[in-house]
Amino acid sequence: MMEEKITILVIDDERVVRDGCSRVLGGKGYRVLTAENGMQGMEILEEESIDVILLDLKMPIMGGEEMLEKINERYPDIPVIIITGHGTIDKAVECMKKGAYDFITKPFQIDQFLHTIYRAAERRALALKTLLYEQEKSRNLYDLNLERSRLRTIINCIPNGVMVTDRNLDVVLHNPALVRLLNIKESVPNPAPLDKIISNGQLIATLKGIVEGKISSDEIISQEIEVEKNHIRAISSPALAPDGKIVGTVTVLEDITPFKRLDEMKSDFINMVAHELKSPLSAIKQQHNVLVEGLAGELNSKQKELLEKASKRIDSLLELIKDLLDMAKIEAGKAIQRQVNLDIAPIVKEIVELMLEKARSQGVELSYSMEDVGPIKADPKGIEEILNNLITNAINYSPDGGRVHVSIKGMEEFLEIRVSDTGIGILPEEIPKIFDKFYRVKHPKTRQVMGTGLGLSIVKAIVDSHHGSIDVESVPGKGTTFKVLLPAIREEGRQDHMEGRNVI
Repeated sequence: MMEEKITILVIDDERVVRDGCSRVLGGKGYRVLTAENGMQGMEILEEESIDVILLDLKMPIMGGEEMLEKINERYPDIPVIIITGHGTIDKAVECMKKGAYDFITKPFQIDQFLHTIYRAAERRALALKTLLYEQEKSRNLYDLNLERSRLRTIINCIPNGVMVTDRNLDVVLHNPALVRLLNIKESVPNPAPLDKIISNGQLIATLKGIVEGKISSDEIISQEIEVEKNHIRAISSPALAPDGKIVGTVTVLEDITPFKRLDEMKSDFINMVAHELKSPLSAIKQQHNVLVEGLAGELNSKQKELLEKASKRIDSLLELIKDLLDMAKIEAGKAIQRQVNLDIAPIVKEIVELMLEKARSQGVELSYSMEDVGPIKADPKGIEEILNNLITNAINYSPDGGRVHVSIKGMEEFLEIRVSDTGIGILPEEIPKIFDKFYRVKHPKTRQVMGTGLGLSIVKAIVDSHHGSIDVESVPGKGTTFKVLLPAIREEGRQDHMEGRNVI
């Protein structure tokens, strides 16, 4: 208690009392100030911070009763102990009724005197702590209200809708943007049942899953909902208490209608341009074939060479148009028309056989193997697209000869497709970019390779639509391996394909 000295003011007209109090209290570690009368005492109170006052009733100039009134008026938190003689005990009791803390009688009994001082000092310390707590509480409440006001202002001003629910899925906070995005005509009470604001069953189910703990506390779920003719992206996550428990949900809603419409316009434009180009190019291609085959007259070697080069350029343009159309379908969500229980083995065999001539023309050895191949649920055209693109790339990027191997292997829950080559490889800094649209690996040995840079983008999009994954491993100068994992169908009594290594 004596970390900071307690200051006691002794106000008594008797010097012996003042000196005695100073000696006894000073010896106990208290800081003691003295005054001969009430006037001096009031002057000290104006200049010093006093914790306890010892006040004599009978004094000249300003008596104890008059001074007690002034102390109660100006310093009500300072405990006042009345010093009285046996003849004025009644007066002391009256002073206690008027606000004095206690009284002691002359002559003092030291133990009782010190105990009374100690209790008064404790009371003063508790009063000061209470005052500090109250001030801190007031500051905290002010800061909290200020922070709430700022937060509400920010939430009300942002263009995205904000919705907060409690564990009962009652909406306890929302902003004007939410009302506007959801086209709510009536005023929204606070709190409000979730189904009075959101009608989309999928979003309600997501929020219910969050509060029931079916979704990880650090997971953020993004989904699209439709409100009349508008497209809204809803991003939801759990609202957590300081102890990490889920106390509700937070959802941010964003209007993505303009982006959807822009994307549709882009797809429509690509489709229009591609179709407008495809028809005349196909006609030109047919006319070139007629000329090259000599059906319109004999050609000399130079003329035939030029026409063959032009024909290859036309093929490249037709391939670009096909890839653009495929990418437009994928981005529009229309690429996977049907997914069926599919046996991939005959598809692999057919595609490898079709690629044989291309591989031989470039001096590449093409082989395949299959092990424990079971059915998958997939779109046949999508699987053909994956294999065509990966095998074509493997052949094209093995320009100086080499080997390309296609491996199909069942792995319980997955079917693995591996396409490996011993070609030029890919630099580590280029690997993150190879699935980007129009990106092509640059290498002096593959300048003659024609391509659009869309093949791997299409492959990844198809794999993603089948809930699969695609990875690549490559060592520059030694080769590259693409690995595709697709979910397998596990069936009792299925027929496994156990074919060894086939070199064609």
